Amino acid sequence: MSFTLGEISRLLQGRLHGDPGTVIRGAAINRDAVAGQLTLADSEKAIAKLADCGASAVLIAKGLSTGLMPSIEVDDVTSAFARAVELFRPRIREAHQGVSQQAHVDPTARLGDRVTIFPGAYVGPQVTIENDVTLHPGVCVMAGSRIGARTTIFANAVLYEGTEVGTDVLIHANAVLGAYGFGYDSRSGRHLLSPQSGYVRIENQVEIGAGTTIDRGTYGPTVIGEGSKLDDQVMVAHNCRIGRHNLLCSQVGIAGSCTTGDYVVMAGQVGIGDHVDIGSRTILGAKAGVMGNIEGDAIYVGIPATPHREQMQKQAAWAKLPEMRKEFKALQKEVELLRRRLEASGQRVDAPRSDAA
Repeated sequence: MSFTLGEISRLLQGRLHGDPGTVIRGAAINRDAVAGQLTLADSEKAIAKLADCGASAVLIAKGLSTGLMPSIEVDDVTSAFARAVELFRPRIREAHQGVSQQAHVDPTARLGDRVTIFPGAYVGPQVTIENDVTLHPGVCVMAGSRIGARTTIFANAVLYEGTEVGTDVLIHANAVLGAYGFGYDSRSGRHLLSPQSGYVRIENQVEIGAGTTIDRGTYGPTVIGEGSKLDDQVMVAHNCRIGRHNLLCSQVGIAGSCTTGDYVVMAGQVGIGDHVDIGSRTILGAKAGVMGNIEGDAIYVGIPATPHREQMQKQAAWAKLPEMRKEFKALQKEVELLRRRLEASGQRVDAPRSDAA
């Protein structure tokens, strides 16, 4: 599949600089691009790297220019490049297939229009599935769950009983929603499972990554707020309330009964202690360990998590510790030498008082 640069420019509604007849057969980022492909540059730094790039043309952000190769100037280079990639690698979308005879759908389940259920999927009793939902092979939807319109659930994901999923939700393979929370009562030397009669509620336009687990509430819901995106292998424990439009990167772990505001960002491997409240628009750096409440509108990093500026000051001081230790040892030697000289001259040397001001 190929397009001329002029055709691509018209499709992207960009401004062409160079030969419109240049033939483009693919699209790739700078380091991977070869002759016949289109690449992108969104900054002066990226423009400078084009000298070592083999691409035949480049998408550039508005206001940039390059004489190294033909270019198309666009307002939003990132979204325009995504559209260009799809020209050459269109997604393979499976046509509506209906309900496979190799799937198990309980007679009491209610299915909307244009629902697709692939072989090997299980839909339990009293489940409600709205229009245009797709369940891939091996998906298990247990009793009483509800799935909103236009939701897609990929292979082998599990929705425990009573799980509620909103509209336009994307759940990737092997995610588990509604497993029992890690809550135990210790009695007579034994750990007894506490009540796990709650459920999980996923609000509209949420995306849940592969292998992510969200435990049910003890009595009420564990909630993932509208528009939030959870990466692969994220753990959200029982009774948590995740706000709207949060971003949780891979291997984030959130202990029970935590709450977050809106637009919170957690980088990879962030750990949150139980019963912690995190305010809106907080950013937590990678591996941050949060042990207390955070009011919001701040960047926290480190273990324990502290404001970014404070943590950087600590790191700067930490880096100087070896040098400071050498200086301290040298000062100790000088003080000891001075003490000996004073004693040798017959002067009295009193030990420093511990309560000196």
